[in-house]
Amino acid sequence: MKPNPFAAGRLLPRVLAASVLAVVAGCATTGQQERHTAGPKDPLEPFNRKMFAFNDTLDHYALKPAAKTYQKVLPSPIRSGIHNFFGNFSDAWSVVNNLLQGKFGDGAVMTMRVLTNTTIGIGGLFDPATELGLDRRSQDLGLTFGHWGVPAGSYLVLPLFGSSDLRDAAALPADTYVSPALLVPSTWQKIGVDAVGVVDARAGLLGASQMLDELAFDRYTFTRDAYVTRRRSLVYDGNPPDRPDDDAEDGPAAAPRAPSPAASAAKTSMSAERADVVAQVPAPTPPGGVTPAPLPASAPTVPVPLSGPAPVPPPPASAVPA
Repeated sequence: MKPNPFAAGRLLPRVLAASVLAVVAGCATTGQQERHTAGPKDPLEPFNRKMFAFNDTLDHYALKPAAKTYQKVLPSPIRSGIHNFFGNFSDAWSVVNNLLQGKFGDGAVMTMRVLTNTTIGIGGLFDPATELGLDRRSQDLGLTFGHWGVPAGSYLVLPLFGSSDLRDAAALPADTYVSPALLVPSTWQKIGVDAVGVVDARAGLLGASQMLDELAFDRYTFTRDAYVTRRRSLVYDGNPPDRPDDDAEDGPAAAPRAPSPAASAAKTSMSAERADVVAQVPAPTPPGGVTPAPLPASAPTVPVPLSGPAPVPPPPASAVPA
């Protein structure tokens, strides 16, 4: 890939997007997943919390108001076209990473998806591929490194970029390179294109951020656990193995150690108890029906305690007096 002389000028809008996704990713997707470790490695927690507060403040005073204005001013069809256009570039990068991981079937599907949306979808403004059954199978370079057995390393909150780890931070320059900004020549044009993509992504997550505010007592811990759990699940294609508290190794190449019988019994008991008191939260549907963009920092389902008393089943028919 030829180095882009304007890459430095394009960083600011992209890091704003990543910081937002770090805050709201825990509520952006559905599909219940079980924790496979007692907690992520976070030796840099004092630094991480300061960076989290900085990113959160930036979102509150700058990006969130811009996203609300964007959603209010532009009609839904235009926002859908912008969303699809940016998503088509993300799909093209997923093709590369599926092939690098040896997932040739998924790579073929994503290739057909990109070709279909680029041609029939008029440059990616429309998404006929989904209607034809060519569903997204998103991948990024951070997941590719994990598939190759590169350890995730410590959890890390980057200034402006948000939630990450050492592995994903190394992959970040490549993961943020492929975008519609490649189509324009000047630095300011690239910044403008990326800024539109940032605001579009943030507008699609307004509902998720509100849900996070309502559910999370410690937003930092919630976001950290969601990010680490989700990324590990994606590396293992949704089926991560059990592992001990020491997560020095991460990725399919690492051989997981079997949990102790006591740990297995405790885990089974905890799962049975949680099954009675949790429910899945559906993915928030933004106004106008625009689905959030397929970005790498998506996160697991949010378990929510059921409110109110437990329902009492009616007595059997034989117990009803005549």
